[in-house]
Amino acid sequence: MPRVLRIHNRLIIGGPAINVTYLSKYMEPEFETTLVVGGKDDHEQGAEYLLENLDLKPVVVEEMKRKIFPLQDGTAYRKIKELIEYYKPDIVHTHAAKSGIIGRMAADACKVPVIVHTFHGHVFHSYFNSFTTKVFIQIERYLAERSTGIIAISDSQKNELAEVYKICPSEKINIIPLGLDLDKFSHQQEAKRQQFRSTYQLQDDEIAIGIIGRVVPVKNHELFVAAAQKLQKQTKEKLRFIVIGDGESRAAMEQLFADAQIDYSFVPDGYKNTTAFCTSWQTEIDKVLAGLDIVALTSHNEGTPVSLIEAQAASRPIVSTRVGGVADIMTDAQAGFITTPNDADEFATALLKLVESPKMRTQFGDFGKKQVLEKFSYQRLVKDMSAYYYTLLDKKGVRY
Repeated sequence: MPRVLRIHNRLIIGGPAINVTYLSKYMEPEFETTLVVGGKDDHEQGAEYLLENLDLKPVVVEEMKRKIFPLQDGTAYRKIKELIEYYKPDIVHTHAAKSGIIGRMAADACKVPVIVHTFHGHVFHSYFNSFTTKVFIQIERYLAERSTGIIAISDSQKNELAEVYKICPSEKINIIPLGLDLDKFSHQQEAKRQQFRSTYQLQDDEIAIGIIGRVVPVKNHELFVAAAQKLQKQTKEKLRFIVIGDGESRAAMEQLFADAQIDYSFVPDGYKNTTAFCTSWQTEIDKVLAGLDIVALTSHNEGTPVSLIEAQAASRPIVSTRVGGVADIMTDAQAGFITTPNDADEFATALLKLVESPKMRTQFGDFGKKQVLEKFSYQRLVKDMSAYYYTLLDKKGVRY
């Protein structure tokens, strides 16, 4: 059977970790797979629960971290090269930026027959200054020439990679959307809702608006706070604003709530039944979504946000900024509202429509659920990836 070395820079809560672990688990036994992961930063929440749930035991290269550390990156490169020489894979498949650079350079040096890279998002805007961004674009163009295939996870991402940033020709990019286990998001919804709302003392007549993910600059929690402040002035409905996640920008976000005069608490420090609160990291997102009424996403940049796929699977309406692959996974004005990036007025107006119409929330939730269940199952992901692997192997004359 073909051998795959799958390399991901760090196993933290989020879509890429789900993607790489599901592929590693469910492409067996058709593809013999070894998963390699790097080390996470201290402020990041690990996703080891995925390894436990799927009974996976990855090879850990601790030196491969998110940030650039020349000495550690050099050590990571040597270790991954040694792994490639030991496992002799037919395919090296890298996921995300750092592992994509180190893994593909090592695979190219070792003359691996098939080298594949998945862009789960990209760092071509809203992460670095213009000079650093240009350097990363040039690096990605160089590595794309040495890749057998490039995977985008949405139509819009493929367009950005090929047409906007000129990473490689469009014919070299194959679109394979994410695949998830979505069944749990529709099971025992009412019981999960009661449990979540009881835990955080949410009353039946309170509308819970949640934002899920890392609290870091690119997620733009500033917009979430600004929209919350405006929304409170526009409706008489009882509102609660819930941040599910944590990260380096939490202190800055807390100050934004204070400046907006929205009472706030950080739950691990002691729950205070405030209008806004942060739960920190949660792993049972199906229970979280059951307790929410509306899901928000305010990012400057995204790939394909898993939180929005899961929200729709749980029949929750969405308000999101128009970034990355958002428009590829939800239908505007049918599963939620897609707004202009960083426009607090427009974002608050969209939230207001959902807040004041329970019927619209139900209709949008039902529509979104039907759409994502058809498109984003992990079974479909495995089938698509298997077909793509065999196509690339065949082109290289490697047959099994």
